[in-house]
Amino acid sequence: MVPHLGSRAQYGSASFKGKSGTMVDLPKRHSLVAQTADILETEITRGTWKEWLPGERALCSKYQVSRNTIRAALAKLQRSSVIATVHGSGHRILKRSAVKSASALNHDVALLMPVPPERLRPSQTLWIDELRALLGENNCLLRMYYGQQYFGRNPGQALSRLTSQHPHGCWILLRSNDTTQNWFSKHHPRCLVVGTVYDGLPLAHRDLDHRAICRHAAGVLLGLGHRRIALLVPKPAMAGDLESEIGLKEGISMSKRSDCEASICWHDGSPSGIGNVLRQLLTRKASPTALIVANTYHYLAAWSHLTQLGMRVPQDISLISRDEDQFLSYLVPSPARYI
Repeated sequence: MVPHLGSRAQYGSASFKGKSGTMVDLPKRHSLVAQTADILETEITRGTWKEWLPGERALCSKYQVSRNTIRAALAKLQRSSVIATVHGSGHRILKRSAVKSASALNHDVALLMPVPPERLRPSQTLWIDELRALLGENNCLLRMYYGQQYFGRNPGQALSRLTSQHPHGCWILLRSNDTTQNWFSKHHPRCLVVGTVYDGLPLAHRDLDHRAICRHAAGVLLGLGHRRIALLVPKPAMAGDLESEIGLKEGISMSKRSDCEASICWHDGSPSGIGNVLRQLLTRKASPTALIVANTYHYLAAWSHLTQLGMRVPQDISLISRDEDQFLSYLVPSPARYI
């Protein structure tokens, strides 16, 4: 998880999903014409359009601004001799500055993830907006790309094509698996992993210490008298989930009690899959009395299934969320979680 960066998100630029599955950068509202002109010039420098710009209506739709704003931005580019307006034909591209291209490569930042932004957790979309605002204050753009093809078992071809067509100065990897991290460590070391890096990969990363969190959670639960603790994690597991498993087992072993048991329960991430795992767990002869759940959405699913099964939290079973999201504060009773 990336740390909270303040309240700048309200001033940040928005985003809009294009037809290709990429996210189109939308300009900030407090400098709309200048921001629009900068984005258009960056696209021209990158070679997005060959000889002619798209029509004004298409540009308005793509960047979600009015025609007056587009026309003012185009006039600014015309004064800078970047484009020329040809009556009856449109706007012709005059030059692509090599210096500008190098600058764009150094300062453009790309965010790569397996799913579209609307499927991310609220806390993740929040820091993305804040990151976009911070980059905008430094005249940098944030580009977003998503697709399962970049996170499969053999993503090399798709990643090579993506990074060659979009030569950004830095890539940020969100919810990345081992194959994606491994490819970037070999071919594009200028990247940052939002999350935990798999063991042995020399990549910069930013995350909470899930190992320490689950080790601490195990100690707290043991102190409350629990002796059978289960960790619910989705499969395939991310590096942070693997660290969580290690942390739970370390916490159990540190107690030096012979009657303690840790169970690692994998599920497919769906509400029904989580329900199936819980029913299997709770029908055991020695079922767990405490659960640690490694995702806020999965916590909601687990809490709902336990309620349907007639089990009260925390009277009948203890439930801890490893992760945090603001919406959890609206549950009653308030969930135990790490903030």
